[in-house]
Amino acid sequence: MRRRSLLAATTALTLVWPGAAFAQVAEAPNVTDQVPPATATGPAPQTGDQDIVVTARKRAETVLDVPIAVTAISGNTLQERGLNSVREAAALAPGLNIASDGAGRAFVSIRGVGNTLVQSVQPGVGLFINGIYQPNTSYLNNPLLDVDRIEVLRGPQGTLYGKNTLGGAINVITRQPSNEVVARGNFSAAGPDDSILASASVSGPIITDVLQVRLAAGHRQQNGFLRNDLLGIDANPLKTDSLGGTIRFAPVGDVVLTVNGYYDWVKGANTPYARVTGPTDYSRRIQFNAPNMVEYRYRGVNARLETPIEAISSKLTLVGSYDARNGVSPSNDADFGPLDIARSRGTDRLRTKTLEARLDSELTGTISTLLGLFYSREETRAFDLTRVLPVNLARTTNNATKADTYAAFGTMFWKPSAAWEVALGLRYDHEDRRANGTVSIAVGAATLPTTISDAALKSDQVEPRLSVTRHWNSDLMTYASVARGYRGGGFNAPTAPVRQYKGDSAWTYEIGSKYVSPDRVLSVSGDVFYSDYSNYIGLNSIAPATGGGLVTVDLNSGDVKSYGAELEATVRPVTNWSINGSVTYVHARLTDSTLYTLVTGRTLPSDRLTFQPDWSGNLYSDYTIPLGGEDTLTLTGGVVAKGSRLAATLNQTTPTILKGYLLVNAAITYRSGPLELAAFANNIFQRDYFDAYIEKTTLALAGLPASDLGIVGDRRRIGVRLGFRF
Repeated sequence: MRRRSLLAATTALTLVWPGAAFAQVAEAPNVTDQVPPATATGPAPQTGDQDIVVTARKRAETVLDVPIAVTAISGNTLQERGLNSVREAAALAPGLNIASDGAGRAFVSIRGVGNTLVQSVQPGVGLFINGIYQPNTSYLNNPLLDVDRIEVLRGPQGTLYGKNTLGGAINVITRQPSNEVVARGNFSAAGPDDSILASASVSGPIITDVLQVRLAAGHRQQNGFLRNDLLGIDANPLKTDSLGGTIRFAPVGDVVLTVNGYYDWVKGANTPYARVTGPTDYSRRIQFNAPNMVEYRYRGVNARLETPIEAISSKLTLVGSYDARNGVSPSNDADFGPLDIARSRGTDRLRTKTLEARLDSELTGTISTLLGLFYSREETRAFDLTRVLPVNLARTTNNATKADTYAAFGTMFWKPSAAWEVALGLRYDHEDRRANGTVSIAVGAATLPTTISDAALKSDQVEPRLSVTRHWNSDLMTYASVARGYRGGGFNAPTAPVRQYKGDSAWTYEIGSKYVSPDRVLSVSGDVFYSDYSNYIGLNSIAPATGGGLVTVDLNSGDVKSYGAELEATVRPVTNWSINGSVTYVHARLTDSTLYTLVTGRTLPSDRLTFQPDWSGNLYSDYTIPLGGEDTLTLTGGVVAKGSRLAATLNQTTPTILKGYLLVNAAITYRSGPLELAAFANNIFQRDYFDAYIEKTTLALAGLPASDLGIVGDRRRIGVRLGFRF
């Protein structure tokens, strides 16, 4: 259940709506592995390799050919690094920052902007699974199952991916079946928190060249490193089970029908905050008087039909999808402390349907186009019951939203020569969102009149993109681009005095270069960028709630300027040694917070953006030792670093800054043919750091005992892993 952010003495409630539904489908080549496994000749290509094939522009291209700042993280890299979710994989992508404070909540930003603290806000970074848009950020914590690669696109991607991608887009692409029979498995056990992971998949042909299938399943569980002393239970456990499958049917010629389906079960903790004395108090003692558990059921199916139209040198793609989520939170401590003041329980329901038609055409030898139409319908329902025990008050809130999105888009690619490319794209989005809410309050036997709170938003937006690419030779390219991105507005809880807020937008200007040495020893890409955001959404505040108490509200906070540089590379000093990593500098600052003050009557203590570090990076080294025959031993060491960050705060004078941190990881992997056995250790030096933090002013304004709240990240975890591929 999406955790309510309300902290109030009499009531504690914020209702949450997921973002508007939107889907686009990126076509992955029908190959089982874009990146081969490591061999005796050296480690496999890792993050930063410009030869990895991606579909960032909905066409199969190498990273070297794409005029976008894009990082491709292969499925092999995810497995070797022990990364089991998009949130964990974010450490390997420049500019991408993801934090979380519960199984159903994640805060994601790219280049500083996109972060949202509660899920009533549509995300500013689009998340796609096999090209299908996920309208909320909770999937970022979900398990990754049989993934071929993760593509992280930085900067506005509205032309091809639509609204809600003003910060960028993340596309998770699963492995597709082929004529090759392949079985994979990955099993790991680690402690001291009894972390267990098991996943397996099998794919192959039913009828060669005509019908292929893939089935995958996974299980993950861990106790976590936080303890609820009050109840004597683990405060941050997680358990997930996943099923997935793909059918690929090619009845004739190049006509291909692909159907994907999935079902995920997720059970975990919600907002396990400890009361702490400050940003250097890394307490892991939770004092909630309720388990604060949440359960989700995700399921969905999507189909893609691809057929050539030879008469006009085109390929037509038709896409349809249906995604559903049901959540339940049976018992939550709504006052964040040991006193039994407020309890809450609730449910939510999300249904998303999408349709798309796309035509990819070769008009001449130098000009091609990509044109399309899109429609989506999103429907949500949410129920919350909050009880304030000392005064015998009960508040029941129901809320329903509907959102329809229509879009038309097109991009023209002009290649006047082998060295030059100009791409010009334009997208028009129309969104119609409606919310219907009711609030009922009872104090003892007395019932107050029901409050009805309805709202509506409409928006019409145009998102252009222009890029110019120069290939100096087959190994070096440079590009320049300008693009506009847009995020839709949303609604606050029916109890809020500010019921709705409008969308925000961004213009981004970028120059970049990519290089791969002829001998493939060095692969490097870098870029510099400048972004100008208007009506920024990302901060929230406390306001008086209907019927008394306070409620958290989201709002337009003002304008933001963001600039910086990103660099990632892979180098092989010798055949068996691979070094890869990235570093990012982002200076993202509020330049005008007048809107925030106008709505809330409060000022901000800092122009920094919540949870956004100015710098971050990672560096990994893999050295493979041949042992004879197919046997190898790989030694891996790596560091992941993040700079200081601003905590969530409503303090008007003194900002709370979280310290930066550096985590050291290591692994030893033995490979023999199709088998792989590894021993690994994460956060070797037991570095303490905060995943999330709320400064005490929020509690004080709510009339609760004032204390900072923090969630400390995982401690050292040591384990073994067994993998196979046949």
